[in-house]
Amino acid sequence: SSHEHKLNFRKSKEVCLSYIQDAMLQKQWKRAAEFLTFYVESLEKDYSREQVGPSEMIWRIGTEILCHLSHSSMREFNCFIEQMKTLGIKRYLKVCLEHVFHLLCNGQIDEAYQNLSLAESWRFGEQTAIQDKEMKLIQAYRGLLDYYSWSKQKNILLEHGLDGFVDLSVEQEMHSSFRKAAVNLKEIIKIPGVWDLFVKCYVDLLEFYGDHNEAHQVLNEYAYNSRFPANPNAHVYLYQFLKRHGEPKKSLISALKILHDIVPSHELMIDFTTMLQKSKKRKKRRLGLEVIFAVLDYAGWKENVKAWSCLARQVKQIVISEKHLDWIKQEWDCRKDWWPAFHFSRYLAKRNWQENKSLSYEKALVAGILLGKDCKYFKYVSHQGCKAQVKRFRMLKKFVNRHNPVYLRIS
Repeated sequence: SSHEHKLNFRKSKEVCLSYIQDAMLQKQWKRAAEFLTFYVESLEKDYSREQVGPSEMIWRIGTEILCHLSHSSMREFNCFIEQMKTLGIKRYLKVCLEHVFHLLCNGQIDEAYQNLSLAESWRFGEQTAIQDKEMKLIQAYRGLLDYYSWSKQKNILLEHGLDGFVDLSVEQEMHSSFRKAAVNLKEIIKIPGVWDLFVKCYVDLLEFYGDHNEAHQVLNEYAYNSRFPANPNAHVYLYQFLKRHGEPKKSLISALKILHDIVPSHELMIDFTTMLQKSKKRKKRRLGLEVIFAVLDYAGWKENVKAWSCLARQVKQIVISEKHLDWIKQEWDCRKDWWPAFHFSRYLAKRNWQENKSLSYEKALVAGILLGKDCKYFKYVSHQGCKAQVKRFRMLKKFVNRHNPVYLRIS
């Protein structure tokens, strides 16, 4: 019966898909390709009986298989993608974008640009309006390739200093690429979203032509507009721009403060801490201590000499002045249960001493103040330093012994 035929077809289709999935998970790409061929052939026979054509599934599975098959060529991939473009009108622009990415990954930039231009001129009734977002992406990536062309031409002019008519033709082509890139990049970054690469390229264009106010406005909008998702990179780009143009420390600190709130372990936190520690305002110096303690909560910073040096310097200043010991106490109270094992074990003392004497010195200073002169880490490092007759380790030992009462006050 017709119903039984449909039921059997559905079951065999599901079994075939499970075989394809199993082969792909085991990276048996040739086997997966054979099953996919069978799957497509069976669909061709019974396609009229299926209410929804599985074109997207074939597109995604087929693309993955072709990307991994060792003997597949760009010609085969291009042929497959062209078939997928005609198979699913609703996904036409998405398939075009994936085709462009594959071409770019294989260094075929001119072909990618040509495909983007063809996709941009695509029209299909109501689908054109429905796929408005995909069309904007097509235009944005074309703008990105125009930027790439502009950048190449700019480098030719700056580095090689061509003469005469050749120089003029390259410059004219460069300005043409600039105009095309700027139009498309400006449009895409107006839409709320994460557009890091597009923003960086657009700002680079504006800065090169001296439009710093527009560049600053773009970066401010990208970082602070509440319609855009929270994005650490937006604040990094703004900070880097402000630093490049010699903006006041207040502006730099403001940009990094938000970055600290989003990603307290970011690499720019060392710059942030250094600026705060140099401030004359007590509130900012207090924040500097909070920032550097937070950085060292993360495993990626455990052996970073700069980070430990920043903490050691600030802690030492506080201990010598005997002011604001409560700052250290507040930070230490929430860490004293786990930092000793995380940072100051005897095992780490041995390893740090063997691998990096400067690191072990900075850590030993912090350990001695936070955990006292009987701390395992401090005792091992100071002993090794004194045995090696290194002057600064003898001075370190004297300093910690002299200020041991500080440990009692903060513990």
